[in-house]
Amino acid sequence: MRPSLTGPARTRLDARALYFVSYDGLVNTNSFQKHGLLTHGGHQYAVWYTAGREAVVARRGLGAAAWSAVTLPHRLKADDSHNVICMGVSPADGRLHLNLDSHSDGFHYVKSVAGLLDDPSGTAWGPSAFGAVQTTLDGLPLTDRFTYPQFLTTPEGRLQLAYRSGVSGNGRNALAEYDGSRWTALGEWSGATGTYTSAHGSSTARNMYLHGLDYDRHGRLHALFTWRERDPAVLADGGGLTNHDTGYVTSDDRGRTWRNDAGAVVGTTGGPDRVRVTGAGLVVDPLGPDHCLMNQESQCTDSAGRPHAIVSHLPVRLGPPAGGYAAARTAHARAHHLRKTSSGSWLKTEIPVPLRSSQRTRLVLDRHDNAYAVLPHGRIAAASAAGGYTDWTLLFDGAGLNAFGEVVVDETRIAADNVLSFMYQEKSAGTTPSPLYVADFALPT
Repeated sequence: MRPSLTGPARTRLDARALYFVSYDGLVNTNSFQKHGLLTHGGHQYAVWYTAGREAVVARRGLGAAAWSAVTLPHRLKADDSHNVICMGVSPADGRLHLNLDSHSDGFHYVKSVAGLLDDPSGTAWGPSAFGAVQTTLDGLPLTDRFTYPQFLTTPEGRLQLAYRSGVSGNGRNALAEYDGSRWTALGEWSGATGTYTSAHGSSTARNMYLHGLDYDRHGRLHALFTWRERDPAVLADGGGLTNHDTGYVTSDDRGRTWRNDAGAVVGTTGGPDRVRVTGAGLVVDPLGPDHCLMNQESQCTDSAGRPHAIVSHLPVRLGPPAGGYAAARTAHARAHHLRKTSSGSWLKTEIPVPLRSSQRTRLVLDRHDNAYAVLPHGRIAAASAAGGYTDWTLLFDGAGLNAFGEVVVDETRIAADNVLSFMYQEKSAGTTPSPLYVADFALPT
């Protein structure tokens, strides 16, 4: 079965959603949100900030046109597009969890009443469905330098929260876990120390930027990532972003122990030995810091448990960028599909569609393992598993959307009803609010 799209069908979430541009992005549609749009139990949930800066969570039955929104007692504290809202599901008690409004500072946390997700028609949907806004996880404080929350559910039904402790260029990845009754801090698992040397200079501090954290059908946890160095001496011209290399680790014990692609232990969560830039066998796609590599792009796993990722950068054939990071990416960058084959090797294919943007691309696979790259502005390219992912073609050019740039893809919906669904916001100017939509595309059955 070859990839195809039917649609889009669109529904509007908000006629006047909050709009300001920072870090080349919007706070409502940063594509690294996991999950800003989520499907569970026959319903789809969305989160965003209104023009009045209120945090909102909404839901609808799958396929329904109308959304029902609940305004939470929290207002966005700063014009920072990284202060996103993310959702998670704890199957053990049927709660919806939200983490919001943080960028290297304190976070805010809200959880629903128990059973809300198990019995959506029988549980009142309104402010009473959610508890108070907290600045801890039910009393667990974590860190005062918190960024990039990601919720994921373990095969046993526990809820995990991944986050960065520290700041860009000097931060560590960490995990916390909820068992249905209480949160526990598992600890940090990546390290910031060690010396990295490029052709131009060295750096002694950094942070790991995740493309995602995903459990495959066998229960293995996968993480693809890039490194960002603190010291710009590693760059040819000293400007731009210091991202380099694509690395890969896995965990077979729910994030407690980390192994490289060869299976060797390279880090333990909460222990002194962490995944570091100097670790052996971490890099699966080497790339120096002079190619405008994007961080926090995208990953997923196929039906056989093999990892796939999107990494975007300037093609190596072009050499170091000219004119600045954002301008160079907009003019020349391409998204690349990186995947592990059945033989254990890694293959990388350039997607022959200009990005025309400095921003990120999302990757999803359908039930036939066909790959769909949701490019900036809501454009969609696809390649077939049968064709070895060598036949990338643009299936939707974003016509009629007027989408600003990055979109938030519902990673969970394809399994529910075979629909590729994403949230996007219309382009605006300055701080003028603009409409926020969800677009749905039916995939091959």
